Amino acid sequence: MPYITTPDGVEIYYTDQGTGQPVILSHGWPLSSDAWQTEIKLLSDAGYRAIAHDRRGHGRSTKTFTGNDIDTYAKDLSALVEALNLTDVVVIGHSTGGGEVVRYAAQYGKGRVAKVITAGAIPPLMVKTDANPDGLPIEVFDEIRANVLKDRSQFWFDLAESFFGANHGRDVSYGAKIDFWRQGMLVNLSAAYDCVKAFSETDQTEDLKAIDVPMFIAHGSDDQIVPIKDAALKAAELVANATLKVYEGAPHGIHGDYQEILDKDILAFIAE
Repeated sequence: MPYITTPDGVEIYYTDQGTGQPVILSHGWPLSSDAWQTEIKLLSDAGYRAIAHDRRGHGRSTKTFTGNDIDTYAKDLSALVEALNLTDVVVIGHSTGGGEVVRYAAQYGKGRVAKVITAGAIPPLMVKTDANPDGLPIEVFDEIRANVLKDRSQFWFDLAESFFGANHGRDVSYGAKIDFWRQGMLVNLSAAYDCVKAFSETDQTEDLKAIDVPMFIAHGSDDQIVPIKDAALKAAELVANATLKVYEGAPHGIHGDYQEILDKDILAFIAE
C-alpha cells in the first residue's frame, strides 16, 4: 500500500488512480479515503488522476494522538502534494476535509492549486462565539466528545442516521450505515476526540478570504451535522470567486440522489 511520511514521522496512506490532471479528495470525520471510492472511479474514468488519503489518526494512516488540528491536517496534505510533485491540482473536501483543503489552498498550496471544491464543509466557524453568535453552542460539541468516549461503536451507528438523513425519511441502506460504522471504528480514539475541537472551533474566515482560485461550495439544505447557515452561506460571501450551490433536502453525507447530482456538478466544475 502506498504511504508518504510527514516531517514529524507520521505515515499517511493514500490511494492513487488514473492519469491526467490531479484531483485530491479529503474525507470527513470520522471516515477515511474509502468514503470517496465512487468519486475516485468517476474521476479516473473521466481522465483525471484521483488521489485520496486517510487523515492522520484515521483509516490506515498512523494512529497518532498528536497533530489532530486543521493546520497540521493541511500540512500533511501539503506533504502529500509535494511528495507526488503535483501541480494544477483540484482539491475537494467534505466536512472536516473541507476545512483541510481550504487551509491548504489558502496557506500552503499557492502555485499548486487550480480549483477548490467543498461539500458540507465546516468553514468558516461552527461554534458559537461573541463574534459568531448564530453558531452552535459549545455544549453540542461537548456531547459529541462525551459520546465518543462513552461508547463510540454505538455512537457511530447513531450518527449515521442524521449523517445520511435517514432520520428525516431519506432512503439509506443498512450497508451504507454499516460502512460508516466500519470507517469510524478505524479511527484512533484520541484522533476522533481531538478532531471535534478542530472541526468546531477553528476560525477559517481569513483562509476563505485568501482563496484566490475558483471555488465551488456545495451544501445540502437539510445538513444536520454542519448547518448551512453556519457554513456555506457565510463562506460564499468571503471567497472572491465562489460558486455556491444549495442542494434542496440533501443531507450531510454524500449519498443517493445527492451524490449523483453532486458528482456531475464536480466534473462539470473541474472541466470549466
